[in-house]
Amino acid sequence: MNANTFFLSQNSDTPLTGTSSDTVDTVTSWWNSTDAQQWLIATPLRILLIIVVALLVQWVGRRLVDRASKSNIERGGRKKPRTGRFRTRAAGPTEEVDPRIAAMRKSHEQRRRSRIRTLASVAKSALGIVVWMWAVLAILSEIGVNIGPIIASAGVVGVAIGFGAQSLVKDFLAGIFMLLEDQYGVGDTVNVSEEITGDVEDISLRITTIRDIDGTLWYVRNGEILRLGNLSDEYSIARIEVPVALTNDTEKAWDTILQAITEATANPAIADGIIDEPEMNGLTTIKTDHVVYRVSIKTLPGRQWDVQRVVQSKLINALRTAGVQMPYPRGIGAAAYSATEE
Repeated sequence: MNANTFFLSQNSDTPLTGTSSDTVDTVTSWWNSTDAQQWLIATPLRILLIIVVALLVQWVGRRLVDRASKSNIERGGRKKPRTGRFRTRAAGPTEEVDPRIAAMRKSHEQRRRSRIRTLASVAKSALGIVVWMWAVLAILSEIGVNIGPIIASAGVVGVAIGFGAQSLVKDFLAGIFMLLEDQYGVGDTVNVSEEITGDVEDISLRITTIRDIDGTLWYVRNGEILRLGNLSDEYSIARIEVPVALTNDTEKAWDTILQAITEATANPAIADGIIDEPEMNGLTTIKTDHVVYRVSIKTLPGRQWDVQRVVQSKLINALRTAGVQMPYPRGIGAAAYSATEE
């Protein structure tokens, strides 16, 4: 075929009926086939439905968690009034609460709300993981992937990760149980070990951050906390131990100490932090040269050290004024030193 014949055939109005008809029939038969309908219509619609259901379940679940946490916060904020020295008293239709008790309640409520929000966040994260894992597996099943081996492999991988990162899992589980049991909260003073005693500044599911009295910031993994003492939960106790010489009248010393401490608790610097009257625990120790009296004062959480410092400073002067002798008034060894000088 020469060039003229080729161009004439290209410009000819004669249709290529055979080729066009075959192409149309092929496309039509493929479109009407079960596979085409499955891959172009049914499967995409099912995948879209799975995604929509996952989004809907996640949204509903998050809303339920938020509503439950909000309801818990609102209902749990109302507590029964305390009884004791600072009882509440009714004044007409309103209830008056001692400012110290109100401060204590506010502190507890803030910690409780923080704990509930953290647990709600964990619940929403867990819900999202479960929902989208199901969605991914369902989508893979729709496109023809056998998810049985994937699930089995995921179980094996999960076991391997669990063994390899068991300390991390331990930290998270300890953090979750710590929040559920409300062992401590931000602002509490805790004792974790002989080296670590301080105020809790931050809590996460893996780490608790504590700042000690020297300003050192400690990062303690929750799984490593084997025992913990909360020094500011509900209330604190200011324990004051007073040594006096054996030459004193024990009854006089008893009355003088109790009176001096009772008067010291009225000091404006600490009066707002004291919950109840000082309690004389009695004579707790008898030594060869002195005895020890113990007095306990119930205070607001974390205020025991302020109360101890102020009361002890006032107590020394009161004992001197009353003539109650402290052991070694001139210092240990002073009498022997004076005899040697003579």
